[in-house]
Amino acid sequence: MTANNRIELMAPAGDFESLQAAIDNGADSVYFGVEQLNMRARSTVNFTIADLPEIARRCGSKHIRTYLTLNTIIYDHDLSVVKTLLTKAKDANITAVIASDQAVIAMARQLGIEVHISTQLNITNIETIRFYSLFADTMVLSRELSLRQVKSITEQIIREEIKGPNGNLVEIEIFGHGALCMAVSGKCYLSLHSHNSSANRGACKQNCRKKYTVIDQESGFEIEVDNEYLMSPKDLCTLDFLDQVIDSGIQILKIEGRGRAPEYVATVVKTYRDAIDSYYDGSFSKEKVVIWMETLATVYNRGFWSGYYLGQELGEWSAVPGSLATQKKVYVGKGTHYFPKANIGQFKIEAYDIKAGDKILITGPNTGAQELVIDEMFVNDQVCDKATKGDHCTLKLPFRIRLSDKLYKIVEA
Repeated sequence: MTANNRIELMAPAGDFESLQAAIDNGADSVYFGVEQLNMRARSTVNFTIADLPEIARRCGSKHIRTYLTLNTIIYDHDLSVVKTLLTKAKDANITAVIASDQAVIAMARQLGIEVHISTQLNITNIETIRFYSLFADTMVLSRELSLRQVKSITEQIIREEIKGPNGNLVEIEIFGHGALCMAVSGKCYLSLHSHNSSANRGACKQNCRKKYTVIDQESGFEIEVDNEYLMSPKDLCTLDFLDQVIDSGIQILKIEGRGRAPEYVATVVKTYRDAIDSYYDGSFSKEKVVIWMETLATVYNRGFWSGYYLGQELGEWSAVPGSLATQKKVYVGKGTHYFPKANIGQFKIEAYDIKAGDKILITGPNTGAQELVIDEMFVNDQVCDKATKGDHCTLKLPFRIRLSDKLYKIVEA
């Protein structure tokens, strides 16, 4: 929970670019995986054990909490790796571990690491909260609950003073934005059956996102469905009823997306940051919601729906296999030099032309995801309106770039 008792905005980090994007755009906490034992083991780059001190350093300097996700099924041959990883996380001062396996929970408690119970354990009632309060300080509720059910749980925690090992009332976290799975809280076996690649080991092939038809095997009759993507839910979005979400009494709102690009993290985190701050300063309004929703639509999404929070019985399904984003990025070139006294970055144009007035995106492990509009640029040391392949282009920038940074142009999708 944030120091001023506002809800905590929790952001995903699949790599250092996304981590920096989360830090720069107002996240209160970040969650991330290290190597293989997390639910996004194959869908994102993931960090290594050696990265833990740098993650803690960057976040610690900004008073941002760090959560290590270690929430897959654990087998006997994983136990030594789990112990090593938890020990290194403890040494690096990582804030907490998000876990679902009892072995991980027990090891973390023995090491004195704060434990958060993953949504994989499907917490849906107060008795389960009471049981896990023996081991954990934070619980991630099942995605299938309504806000009315969530509020009932948070009120009972306060009324009955259910506390975790840290001596404080148990905190409740829920999913606020991002991809949803057709299975209960993501525990799907479709990928395992079709590709021998288990979603519960972080190796989902996402074959639910493809087109399917439903045929009666006895008669051969093909059942008519409104949408061929009948197993691919739209993305969860709670921004347009964020006031109700906060009023439910939760402490942590989680943005899903460790497999998404850094500009996705930057845009979604900044938008929810603005919305949360507006709620607390009394300026949250329908007019602002319209603008925020348009902003969220610019980055990767499968369309939006409210999940089960408002009491819908059925899901809403995506109409496309990929993104409905209204904008996309195209690669332009890479950073070659930075002149700190003049705050000028130099780029080599390798693929796509850019010109004055274009909206651009610059990404990098230390830069995060920075967007701006080109006001003026120089090409080969001359003021110019356009840069083409092979040119060296310089731009006035409000931030430092590095040689590893990539330059993109943002265009309408």
